[in-house]
Amino acid sequence: MHPFRRPVEARNIINNPSAAELREMARREEITTEYGSASYVTKVRNRSAKQTFIVDDALKLGVDQQGIALEKADAIARAVHQYLRDRDLIRLDRQMGQHRDFCLHCRLYITRDYARIPLQWHNMLFEPKNRDDEPDLVSIYVPEWPERIIFCHPVAGVTYILGTDYFGECKKSFLRKAMYRVKQQGCLGFHAGSKVLRVLDSHGGLKEVGFILFGLSGTGKTTLTMHDHGLTGKEGVAIRQDDVVMMHPSGYCYGTENGFYIKTEGLDESQRVLYQAAVSPNAIFENIYVDDKGRIRFDNSAYTANGRGVILRSEVPGTDDQIDLDRVHRIIFITRRDDVVPAVARLNPEQAAAYFMLGESIETSAGDPTKAGQPKRVVGTNPFLVGPEAEEGNRLLDMLQTNPEIECYLLNTGSVGKRNGHPGIKITVRDSTQIMAQLAYGNIRWIQDPDWNYLVPVEIPGINVRTLDPRQYYSREEYARRVAQLREERRAWLAKYPSLKPEIVRAIEPPRPLATAASAGAR
Repeated sequence: MHPFRRPVEARNIINNPSAAELREMARREEITTEYGSASYVTKVRNRSAKQTFIVDDALKLGVDQQGIALEKADAIARAVHQYLRDRDLIRLDRQMGQHRDFCLHCRLYITRDYARIPLQWHNMLFEPKNRDDEPDLVSIYVPEWPERIIFCHPVAGVTYILGTDYFGECKKSFLRKAMYRVKQQGCLGFHAGSKVLRVLDSHGGLKEVGFILFGLSGTGKTTLTMHDHGLTGKEGVAIRQDDVVMMHPSGYCYGTENGFYIKTEGLDESQRVLYQAAVSPNAIFENIYVDDKGRIRFDNSAYTANGRGVILRSEVPGTDDQIDLDRVHRIIFITRRDDVVPAVARLNPEQAAAYFMLGESIETSAGDPTKAGQPKRVVGTNPFLVGPEAEEGNRLLDMLQTNPEIECYLLNTGSVGKRNGHPGIKITVRDSTQIMAQLAYGNIRWIQDPDWNYLVPVEIPGINVRTLDPRQYYSREEYARRVAQLREERRAWLAKYPSLKPEIVRAIEPPRPLATAASAGAR
């Protein structure tokens, strides 16, 4: 056992209660919905990113990560363990992943009064093979601690979560440690959903196209991961994961979870796949509005715009008994911009690594509610990285160059053409899902963009490409000014990571003067 990971002693430890027992323990806080599901209201309603630290114990941190001195972390940990000796705790053991090469035993300790948190986590992961084996990963959670602070020692595989009762901290604490662990083994952990689109090829045969979709919370990652793309008959989708996958250098993607942690804002019956699981009695909610008759109001943000739900993966139409993706064929980097970023662009490997590093999106209420709606950048759209960020981009480029059949795309789920007095043209969910279907078919015709050197569409079956072309909404001078401003922002961001491979940095620069337009479907 690593010296930073101490045995947990308590007045009483409730060892692995069932989901039913956990719900009964949390009964005093429950608001029961008309569907018989449980809903809770928390004190803290979003992740505490500014209070999250990595223990500085001979571990090289990334540019965007906060360190905490080993001595300070150790002193807090000692005080926590002293406090727990006089408390009743819940111990819950679960398993992350199902593959023989990726299968982690995770153990949570939490004070008894917060049984609703392990209740949700119980539904996120799998039953372990042997609960009493030494766990790979441990989180110690004390929501009532007087100071809000979260600190992770990734080498020891332990996290302390203190002073917050937001379930997302529990879930992400294990995923953060797991992503660090697989990186040491030559893989990469991605904040991404995964799915398979089964489509007919030009000869009438059925082909399976594996997708992984990157995106920060609120950009449409879950919506697109769960969508059926209008595929019927022999065609269809198989949903694998919604939040985190671990990619092997071969292109195989290990799944992690058995549940989905969904954002409920605006959820309605038009989102059939998600809605069906959300109205199950097995769903568990946080910070959604439930009226005095038990009716759920997903459109009411009285508590927060960051309402959340844990739904069982097995209750989501389009899932099966597999969580792994045998092969990734398409990588989608979802962004949400509003002016000169096209609805879709095809990227070469160097560009893909650059846009992975840029991680462009908008801030949502899940991260920093005070900045919700503002542009932001997070490497890999993954706020849970541990270690130098450039390592991730460099390794991704290596993987893509080793697997040239993997195609990469930038997908904008925001709008195009925004300017003074004009909100821009919204890129709809239908647009995005149709684009993904056509990427699976291979039916999009492309041409080289003269400013960014990636490929942009000239024809997408079923979509008016001209309407979604941002160039038509600006004068030539205005468009050039906006492109120049965005390029400077991107240069400044990538400059933060000096060990990034130079070809990744160059990938956002203008095309060379002699570059020629790409033919249909070519890189």
